[in-house]
Amino acid sequence: MTSATQNGRSVRNIALIVASGLLLAPGAIEAVDPPAGLLKKIAQREAQNAEERNNYTYRQTVTIQEFDDHSALTGEYREVRDIIFSPKHERDEVVVEKPRNTLKRLILTEEDFADIRNVQPFLLTPDQLFSYEHKFQGEETMDGEQCFVVFIRPRQILYGQRFFEGTLWVRQSDLAVIRSEGVAVPQIQTLSKENLFPHFTTLRQAVDGQWFFPMDTYADDTLYFRQGPQRIRIRIKYSNYKRFGAESTVKFGDEKK
Repeated sequence: MTSATQNGRSVRNIALIVASGLLLAPGAIEAVDPPAGLLKKIAQREAQNAEERNNYTYRQTVTIQEFDDHSALTGEYREVRDIIFSPKHERDEVVVEKPRNTLKRLILTEEDFADIRNVQPFLLTPDQLFSYEHKFQGEETMDGEQCFVVFIRPRQILYGQRFFEGTLWVRQSDLAVIRSEGVAVPQIQTLSKENLFPHFTTLRQAVDGQWFFPMDTYADDTLYFRQGPQRIRIRIKYSNYKRFGAESTVKFGDEKK
């Protein structure tokens, strides 16, 4: 999110993610040694998820809300898109509901929309391993599953690139990531610009019995701009996952791009 002044009033450009603790509660994780090559094995499993997800169409509903100092809603951004892939795995988007934007205090940035596509539904594939360092944090039962807990962050921040920094919960039985909590980085703060991003949680669920795809991303956080704090709430719903093949025809009725 960034801060600016337009027409004599303060406007804040936002990015999407909520800032709250990445640290787990003391005593929540049992101290154990990590399995050998764990991160590489997680990335291999994530690569399978990413490849399979490219064979699925799904609907993405994005809602971003802003609030005043008394927690009253002051504006909202909402859009609904169908994400489709051609038989050649070319990504495309079909607008189902045209974006509606009544935000008064916040302005969405290019980084926000990049994060919606790539950071909130983060998949740690082998080609990304070199960009991240990690710390094994133990084991924990999450959503009824026995999980390894791994904290990851970028080794270095590269200009113009967006990264995930946070915690992954990885199901021990098949190394599927079932939950992630973190923030998109870098936060952008210079003398002339502020572009701040909140902490978020993304939940995954099994699709067709074996692939764990993002289902729900949510964030509720206060971003601390130089001109004052601003509370935002974000919800991204992923629904209607449907697999298709080269012989399939994908139709979305009378929707227009």
